[in-house]
Amino acid sequence: MAFKTFDRSAGVLLSVSSLPGEYGIGCFSRDADAFVDLIADMGFCWWQVLPITVTGAGNSPYSGASSYAGDTLYICPAELEAIGLLTADEVASFKYHGEPYLADYDFARLNSERFLRLAYSRVDDDFRQRMLEFRKREAYWLEDYALFQALSSEYSPCWWKWETPLRDRDGEALEKARREFCDDIDFIVFEQYEFFREWNSLRARAAKRGVRVIGDLPFYVATDSADVWAHRELFQLDENRFPRAISGAPDAFSNKVQVWGNCLYDFDAMANDGFKWWLGRIGHCLKMYDALRLDHFRGFYNYYAIPATEFKNAVSGRWEKGPADALLDRVRDNFPSALFIAEDLGFMDEECRAFIDGTGIPTTKVFQFGFDGTPSAHIPYRYDVNTVAYTGTHDNNTTLGWLYELNDGARDYVLKYVGFSGAGWGAGGPDCGSVKAIIRTLMMSSSSLLVLPFQDMLGYGGDTRMNVPGTVEGNWKWRLPYHLMSTVDRDFFLDAIKTYGRHRGGL
Repeated sequence: MAFKTFDRSAGVLLSVSSLPGEYGIGCFSRDADAFVDLIADMGFCWWQVLPITVTGAGNSPYSGASSYAGDTLYICPAELEAIGLLTADEVASFKYHGEPYLADYDFARLNSERFLRLAYSRVDDDFRQRMLEFRKREAYWLEDYALFQALSSEYSPCWWKWETPLRDRDGEALEKARREFCDDIDFIVFEQYEFFREWNSLRARAAKRGVRVIGDLPFYVATDSADVWAHRELFQLDENRFPRAISGAPDAFSNKVQVWGNCLYDFDAMANDGFKWWLGRIGHCLKMYDALRLDHFRGFYNYYAIPATEFKNAVSGRWEKGPADALLDRVRDNFPSALFIAEDLGFMDEECRAFIDGTGIPTTKVFQFGFDGTPSAHIPYRYDVNTVAYTGTHDNNTTLGWLYELNDGARDYVLKYVGFSGAGWGAGGPDCGSVKAIIRTLMMSSSSLLVLPFQDMLGYGGDTRMNVPGTVEGNWKWRLPYHLMSTVDRDFFLDAIKTYGRHRGGL
């Protein structure tokens, strides 16, 4: 039994944090509906988001306090007004009046704490009953998460620094903490209930417009997360609960090693119970999304382990064997109708490539990686049907920014490849001819699914890049103001999608 593949179609990549809105960061507001309406009218039927779980260090959505809990920054005050927990005047007082082109995480955190506390104070018995039902339904992750967050606020996010009974999850100590912090725990349950209520409502509205959502599952979880605290026997930790080794990977485009710093899985321990933790995590995500991108997919085959004591000398790391088919066979058996995307970028050897291709999961192909002067699987004439094409991902520069980075010879070859001739390749904006030529080339490729970052659809430069791998500061901030969203060339995209058979699942 093979994994499912995508019908011929097209989608748009935009983080929820990048949506327009009035509260300092994109959220589940009616501005999200406007975005969905816009891409639906152009013929797109997929919206790919970055992880919407709790944001971690450096505002990264790939390293948060839980792989289950939603990021409460995305809860919309206006939606709380709609159900009677805030007034119109109060909602107006929570609006943001700063820079509209960047997400202001510090403001959003303080703001959301204020309006969520106020809304929580007005919860009635009927609402509380729905919260209770949600709590029972999601108890398998929510109870640990809510207690973890309460303890983190009281003591430290670094759970290994807690008093030993709490650190090591002594049953009596946990019960005492649940009683002591019951009000804080109840508030955290309220936050999560409201997050999922609003997200599910937005997703349902998108579905009515024919737009489905692709989620993103980070391969690793943060060491200072509820996941590791609650299931530390499944991770490579020493007797003091410190990581024995940490995550990273050699950079395929330099001789450096990226150090990510997550603790590593103990895949032997996970195999002993049939990878129950992984199946639970994937199953949870498949309730949230219609398809799921599996980040750093090569880690299922083998992963790079950097000794924790030598993290400054990351080249001392080595490749370790991953669970490979032992886990993926379980995933296939448990979720036979699920749609996955394997993010297969980065350093690859022949054995790893053979494993990834052998799974049958659609793999990513990135146009920008196809022109490095070597025979590349990322050049469009090599794409087969079971692939997902991108101009670039959240880790790439925008396509126009990338063109500016190329030397003259490489850029001339790219422009010749996509049939762009004449002057003006660097003129940005929605009418950018060079970027449109690249997009049209990918539209006509054999890849079953094409996903375009919205920055590329607007022809924007490198100042709107979302993330620079290996850096901590300045990432994940770009936002799309409402008045610029409507400048996209709708006729161009609708025509290209129809011409190349990507409209609503193809011809």
